[in-house]
This record gives sequence, structure tokens and C-alpha cells, in this order.
Amino acid sequence: MTDLSDLSRPAAKPARVPRAGGAVAPAQLAVIVAGVGLLCIAPFLLYPVFLMKLLCFALFASAFNLLLGYTGLLSFGHAAFFGGAAYFTAHSVKVWGLPPELGVLVGVVGAAVLGLIMGAVAIRRQGIYFAMITLALSQMFFFFCLQAPFTHGEDGIQGVPRGHLLGFISLENSLNMYYFVLVMFVVGVFCGWRIVNSPFGNILKSIRENEARAISLGYSVQRYKLAAFVMSAALAGLAGSLKALVFQFATLTDVAWQMSGEVILMTLLGGIGTLLGPIIGGGLVVSLQNYLATSDVPVNILTGAIFMVCVLVFRRGIVGEIYASRIGRALGITHRH
Repeated sequence: MTDLSDLSRPAAKPARVPRAGGAVAPAQLAVIVAGVGLLCIAPFLLYPVFLMKLLCFALFASAFNLLLGYTGLLSFGHAAFFGGAAYFTAHSVKVWGLPPELGVLVGVVGAAVLGLIMGAVAIRRQGIYFAMITLALSQMFFFFCLQAPFTHGEDGIQGVPRGHLLGFISLENSLNMYYFVLVMFVVGVFCGWRIVNSPFGNILKSIRENEARAISLGYSVQRYKLAAFVMSAALAGLAGSLKALVFQFATLTDVAWQMSGEVILMTLLGGIGTLLGPIIGGGLVVSLQNYLATSDVPVNILTGAIFMVCVLVFRRGIVGEIYASRIGRALGITHRH
């Protein structure tokens, strides 16, 4: 992490940030490799659409964690990027006739632009004021989607064709679609990991820990916050674009404030500031929603109860507590900030 303790020297120029090694503990690397291996064979054991939904929301939570876990900014407006990208991709694929890879690119770029606009306004404030501004801007976008002609209001964009990847791989086949989503998921998570384990990521962590010291060292904190906001929005847009192709529709549910609440819940359950935490948290919430949907147990109440237990007992989240436990220290995967 960047050394912020030496404040005696003049701060006319930003201090040099050491290159981040980005090293992964052997045990953690083994878990990642095993996890990817299991995901490769998972569609032969479980319902592929359920797995694709799980991957989309795990990527969404990872994108949100980039902002909250490593920059310290709590956004209540990430549904705008997730759902906005879903609308952009659905419209571009269905109406413009773009292939799926370009449709996903349109969604990611659209979410990044939306993040740039919202971030330029929101980062002027801190703490709860930042959170409330993001919520207000997200609600403005929700009402825009409700009224805009291309979104079709409450009906949403339905019947979105999955098309052919690279012109010859049919994504109407569930297995082909699953492996496309899996590759995009791995790419998205890797991008987030690379951002965090870089000199830029070190500066984000320093801003999270002590913003005043980062400013005193000459860093343009507002620019770094805005850059992190846009990157997080783009990755959230990737998740939303994939979801639109998987389920072949985009609706107002994707841009509603409840979606922002869900991604916060996923990240906190898994453990903020960790690589695997949001993925585990997203998988847990989606699994509960899927397997309890037809039962007599109210899913929201059970999810809320699990969240309360985690807040009271597992303050660091599931993965965070494992990192901080004796098991984590013995395996060399102690959480590093």
C-alpha cells in the first residue's frame, strides 16, 4: 500500500506509487482455479439459466465492491448502470440488429457514460450525502426509463434475440450462452482484480483510508474517485448487458432502487474489500431466491434474517471472516488491504 506517513516533504508533486505486485496467495489461487473448473462443468449438473443469473449478479456485486470495498464510496444508484446497460443492449440487438458482442459493448459504453455523468455530480459530496445523491440520480433515470419510447414503459423490451457470437456461434443454445457468460464473467472479475492490484488501486485504497492525507500528497482525489466510479459503472453495465441476453428482456425491475439494495446486500454478506466475497454473496442471495421461490418461506424475510446474523456475528462478511480466522492465516490468505 502507498506510504502516506511521511508528510514532512512538500507535496508539489504527487508521491511516486510503488508498482503493485498483484500477487495471489497459493491457497487463494488454488480456490480460484478450482472454482473456475467447477463452473466449467456446472451446466452439466445444474440448470444453465440459473447459473448464468448467478454469474451476472456475482459480477454485478464485484463491480459494486470496486467502489465500496476499495474506494470507500457507498452508492445507492448502481441499478441505473445495471438496468441501463440492459436496456441499451436489448435495444441495440433487437432494433438495430447488432450482434451480441457489439450489443454488450454498447451496454458497457452506455453504462460508463452514464457513470461519468452521475459521478461528476455525486463525487462532489461525501458520506451519506454521496449515497443520497446517487439514489436521487438513479431514481431520475428510473423515471426516464418509464417514459422513454425505446424502453416501452412498464412492458420493457421483450423478445431480445441472443443472436450469433462472432457470426457463427449460436447463443440460442444454452451451453454456448453459458460459456459466453462465463468468459465475460472471468474477464470482468480479472479486470476488477487488476485495477485493485495496481498503482491506481493503491491510490484508491489510500483515499479510502485517509482522504486528507491523499490530498496532502498532491493527488487529485476527485479525479480518482470519478475514475473508480466510471470503472465500477462499466463493469456493472457488463453484468446488466449479459443478463438482458440471458433472459432476453429488459424491464424496469433492473433499474429500480431495490436492485441497488440487493447488490449492497450481496457485497456485505460476502465481505467487502475481498475478491471472492461479492461472488459468494451474490451466489448466496441468488440461490436463496431461486430455491425458495416456490416454498412457503418468504425469501425476503429469510434473506433479511441472514443479513442481520452476518451484521451481528460476521462483521467482515463470510469471506472476510474466513480471511481473518485461523484457517485463513494458516492457508496464507489473510485479508490484505
